[in-house]
Amino acid sequence: MKWGMISLAVIAAVAGAWYVMQPDEMSMSTEARNASPLPGDAMVAVTVPASLSEQEEIGKRAYDAVCASCHGENAQGKEGTAPPLVHKIYEPSHHADMAFVLAAQNGVRAHHWKFGNMPPVKGVTQADVLNIIAYVRVLQRENGIN
Repeated sequence: MKWGMISLAVIAAVAGAWYVMQPDEMSMSTEARNASPLPGDAMVAVTVPASLSEQEEIGKRAYDAVCASCHGENAQGKEGTAPPLVHKIYEPSHHADMAFVLAAQNGVRAHHWKFGNMPPVKGVTQADVLNIIAYVRVLQRENGIN
């Protein structure tokens, strides 16, 4: 009985992880769902907002300088390198802003993706990260991730 319950719990955990990792058509914009094949090694299609606030612009510049080499242009992810940040896993209710601050400061052990651990990001301030977060969050909202 005990081993049966443990086996059932393991199966449920694996099924839950598989479900979370699947693309969520409802969380993507119509443009993203109907987009042509992704360029290069991008993992998801991302619709970029028509305009950005001043903080989001500053965040985009910081993102492009520090994050894009791994997480891809406009947070689309890079196959074999790092996950997309425009993904339901990173929605604010699952990964609050502080999770991004701590990830940049301390690095992250791999737990959602199979890319390996993320090292701490050298040379970024908390203010830089907060601006980057503003940019990532506007991309998420534009793509139906709230």
